[in-house]
Amino acid sequence: MQETPPLLVFDLDGTLADTAGDLIATLNAILQREGLSGVAAAEARAMVGGGARLLIQRGLSANGVSVADARLDELFADFLAHYEAHIADETVLFPGVHAALDRFESAGWAFAVCTNKIEYPSVLLLNALGVADRFKAICGKDTFKVSKPDGGAVLQTIARAKGDHRRAIMVGDSKTDIDAARNAGIPVVAVDFGYTDQPVAAFRPDRIISHFDELWDAVEALRIA
Repeated sequence: MQETPPLLVFDLDGTLADTAGDLIATLNAILQREGLSGVAAAEARAMVGGGARLLIQRGLSANGVSVADARLDELFADFLAHYEAHIADETVLFPGVHAALDRFESAGWAFAVCTNKIEYPSVLLLNALGVADRFKAICGKDTFKVSKPDGGAVLQTIARAKGDHRRAIMVGDSKTDIDAARNAGIPVVAVDFGYTDQPVAAFRPDRIISHFDELWDAVEALRIA
């Protein structure tokens, strides 16, 4: 029987792609439509990483405002509509992503995405960036009944990609990703250039990289393939 290829499971925002610019622009469009002040890019970047709903709540909080759940649902729907229309105005893949995928693919690896972004805009974004077809599965917050940091989201992503959790590694940028990998029982490599309000080293991933050029050596050091 042919052995299942090893699998890299990537987070999306802050890991594969620098999405902060478009997320912040969308947040500010929603806030300003509500008669509130937009959030400066430097401040807003620290708000990114917990999903759109939390981003909206943080933007409202910065204005001293809170809303009921029903109103938050409405704002969330408006956010998604605006964001999907501007999905890749500013967003780019982080440096070295293409080369890293090429190297791993040549060595027989497969790829999947497990993100807490909603599935549809995740697919839309990766298509806009020209890499969607490189992933065996693209799974979002709404794909399964659970989402990160629940390890089930990672394990179900691996299954959807026809992978084996014993031959899978998570790559992410936050405590949520590291906890999800731990809960799924797989190793995790963290990037230190993503969206987290604390240094990623504080969460003790198995390896940390500062550029995708370093991913090969980090994965090799984990020796799962």
